[in-house]
Amino acid sequence: MNMNFKIHRGTKEIGGSCVEIWTDTTRIVIDFGMPLVNPDRTQFNSREIKHKSVRDLISEGVLPDIPSLYNSSETVLILSHAHQDHYGLINYLHKDCDIFLGEATQKLIGITNIFTNQDWVISNSHHFESGKPFEIGDIEITPYLMDHSAFDAYAFLIQSNGKSIFYSGDFRSHGRKSKAFDWFSHNVKQGVDYLLLEGTTLGRGKQRFQTEGEIEDELVNNFTESKRINLIYTSGQNIDRLVSIYRACRRTGKILALDFYIANVLKTLSDYGKLPYPSNKFPEIKVFFPFRLSRMISSKGKEELLYQFSDYKITKEEISSQSGRIVMTVRPSMLRDMEYIENLEGGQFIYSMWKGYKREKRTKEFIDYLVGRGMEEKHLHTSGHADQETLLRMVEILKPKNIVPIHTFEGDEYKNIFTETNVLRVNNGKIVTIEE
Repeated sequence: MNMNFKIHRGTKEIGGSCVEIWTDTTRIVIDFGMPLVNPDRTQFNSREIKHKSVRDLISEGVLPDIPSLYNSSETVLILSHAHQDHYGLINYLHKDCDIFLGEATQKLIGITNIFTNQDWVISNSHHFESGKPFEIGDIEITPYLMDHSAFDAYAFLIQSNGKSIFYSGDFRSHGRKSKAFDWFSHNVKQGVDYLLLEGTTLGRGKQRFQTEGEIEDELVNNFTESKRINLIYTSGQNIDRLVSIYRACRRTGKILALDFYIANVLKTLSDYGKLPYPSNKFPEIKVFFPFRLSRMISSKGKEELLYQFSDYKITKEEISSQSGRIVMTVRPSMLRDMEYIENLEGGQFIYSMWKGYKREKRTKEFIDYLVGRGMEEKHLHTSGHADQETLLRMVEILKPKNIVPIHTFEGDEYKNIFTETNVLRVNNGKIVTIEE
């Protein structure tokens, strides 16, 4: 009995990941992501598809052409992690579709719904655990927890009738979960038929990426040198980075002022790991309540999300009066709040995300405002994806018969890097059959 797979999107682009795998009796899909770019590599605008039909979106190439995902519950979806380019199309699924994902991943999607006015519905969820196989029909799936900038991210070994595919998902080995990659390296099957290997960063050559520990050390140096306020713009779901910021604050005696969205993320995820969050256990952490966000949450009747941190509140006036001791997380939607905070002059604004986001109008306006207030701008970041050395390590660990490029703009480079293994360059929508 054969096993087949088809990459619906990802062979020539980053984002919008979707892989269909099937046998004669079972069909699964791994990831169902919102595209990041259009075919011409211009930025994809998700607002433009909101009122279009499934049929139209399939014809336009936005939705994968997998009829059973929309018309029945026969096909099962498996999600690797809570980044929208891997799950952002799930609302188009049939309402009875089963979705397998990590428990913390589902929690993160739920928090995103509340704080961003999204409405991603997961009706029929099933949670898996790292290293524990589960079966869907005649296909066995083994998840492996991976080091990634997303919390609770997984790769998958998919096996059926003696044939095997390994889907790398998004991963790295230089974050705070590098031990997860080490555990995977000692506990995964070797000699898989096909490795679907992400190559997000291959355009950067052999560049070595900073570890999250090194990011923490740089933050310590910055906080020590700066006698004024430090503002940091980072993703509210990049847990590794938030831990680095917290640890740097502890090492330098700073107060960490988190906005209450990030406070909710850390409190929720503390059930799944030893994370700092506003509580008596972590007296260095205070909570700031941005005006627009607080009003939006109140209008939803979710005041309990505000009140749970009332004992740890820090006001604009307190931030202003203690500015030399403050490290504060910020984002463009907080521009109005920044106008009421004094003593920004001479402080540091640390941009701790991918530089490409700085091209967005609101982000540019926000940074320009802070620089105009006399703040020094710095960039401090490391990738959420594997560098070339780590990609080579995964190939050495798995010893695949074939490598298939995915989640990359640099698919043609694989053959020059992975010279000891056959590289199969496929197009989106091409069927690959693993025969008897």
